[in-house]
Amino acid sequence: MNSFVIGLISAASIFSGALIGLALQRLLPGHHLSKEMQDLVKLSAGTIATLTALVLGLLVSSAKGTFDTMNAGIVQSSAKYILMDRVLARYGSETKSVREEMKQELAGAIARIWPAEKTGVPALAAIEHSSSIELVQDKSRELSPKNDLQRQCLAQAQQIAADLAQTRWVLIEQAQNRLPIPLLLILIFWLVLLFASFGLFAPRNATALVVLSVGSCAISGAIFLVLELNQPLDGVIKVSDAPMQHALRHIGE
Repeated sequence: MNSFVIGLISAASIFSGALIGLALQRLLPGHHLSKEMQDLVKLSAGTIATLTALVLGLLVSSAKGTFDTMNAGIVQSSAKYILMDRVLARYGSETKSVREEMKQELAGAIARIWPAEKTGVPALAAIEHSSSIELVQDKSRELSPKNDLQRQCLAQAQQIAADLAQTRWVLIEQAQNRLPIPLLLILIFWLVLLFASFGLFAPRNATALVVLSVGSCAISGAIFLVLELNQPLDGVIKVSDAPMQHALRHIGE
């Protein structure tokens, strides 16, 4: 189930809480809707609102951290691709095939992670199955340096390739963190209770319904944002491929 569907379900659930509150307003006896009860409900709703705001704020911050980590990994990997290409260029003309192989593999990885059209294959799976770094490492092992400069360049290129391979798997493992479903359900439950308290004392007219529906959509938008940022390579909000495209243009020059 993608984040958009979960967002819609959240909005419907939260708004249904407001409708339940409006229904209870008609069913409950008058003394249950007294001024004292209004104050009690407002106090309880304030507590729930504080808890909800705290948890939602922490989730947004955590999701933004996940997105920023993936973006930083993409930027660092792009810079290392350019650096490795420069090091191999200094090695000599013998590395031309390695550099071409690296460029082709990088172009293929970009096409799989950021496809022009949806393929149904998760971008994370594309990264896991990508073998571009391993191919470059295998090609570099076939080189036979003839002097100290070439040995130094080869060692530096192999170290950069090892760093790229490590960064790739670190990003893959970090992307395994998902938003706990029980936490999401508890958060939605709190919001349903909160909007039920709103509906309990809301006027029964079209304006009140519009306000409550807009509020439920706004809160669900925050949940949608959290889910989107938690999967930075898929969905509507995803990391940019600009650093990789920039690296691709510079490799082989």
